[in-house]
Amino acid sequence: MRSGKFFAAAVTLATGLAGAGARAAAPEPWQTDFQPAATPVMQQMTEFHNLLLVLIFLIAGFVLILLVVTMWKFSARRNPVPSRTTHNTMVEILWTVAPIIILVVIAVPSFKLLYHTDTVPKADMTLKAIGHQWYWSYEYPDHGKVTFDALMVPDAELKPGQKRLLETNNAVVVPVDATVRVQVTASDVIHSWAMPAFGVKTDAVPGRLNETWFKAVREGTYYGQCSELCGVNHGFMPIKVQVVSKQQFAEWVAGKRQAAAERAGSGAVARIENPVR
Repeated sequence: MRSGKFFAAAVTLATGLAGAGARAAAPEPWQTDFQPAATPVMQQMTEFHNLLLVLIFLIAGFVLILLVVTMWKFSARRNPVPSRTTHNTMVEILWTVAPIIILVVIAVPSFKLLYHTDTVPKADMTLKAIGHQWYWSYEYPDHGKVTFDALMVPDAELKPGQKRLLETNNAVVVPVDATVRVQVTASDVIHSWAMPAFGVKTDAVPGRLNETWFKAVREGTYYGQCSELCGVNHGFMPIKVQVVSKQQFAEWVAGKRQAAAERAGSGAVARIENPVR
């Protein structure tokens, strides 16, 4: 009875931890797992991580059992005359073949995941992220060349419910179920555009245009940060992405185009103060 209650409590605790992670779109205190996957790529990364975790536990457990059996069975008390065996063909074959099989099991999904993340499919839209010391600029070249800066909201200006060190005055807005090509560069030093829930992390290098992609399948607000040591304020250039319906995104773009045209005239690049209301 006690063992049954203990098992039920363990299952409840594990379920609770998983549920807590499922509600999170940003890092949480005492979080023990990845953020919930919002893209197919991140889902594959999570599954690959879980496969590796199982393999690691199996290997570590097997080695531990071998050590314990060896210490017990071949101790000096049980073997006053030690064995002089130096070779065992079967054992040598096994400890050569077994690691090869394990590496193949790891390599197949690893190469598939690497190819999937590195190959940008036909994109529905392009987003350009430019790293500065210490904030991000964004451009929508397919939507009227709209551009804006995204700076971290200081602690003194945070509103109730906003996340410290993660909120920005302007958010990146993208439509759900759309393949977004992300072009990443920098104007000064190396930065890194990282969004954990999307499975994206790409360096922003001055004079170089790196490329990645994502396809968010769930609406919501997602947070990331610069993941490269880029200077004294490295920890203060967050990334905020809002995934909305395609209708909401079209309305957002239409509003920004109109505002840009009013401020800068036809064909000019306008800087948006508040792209997200």
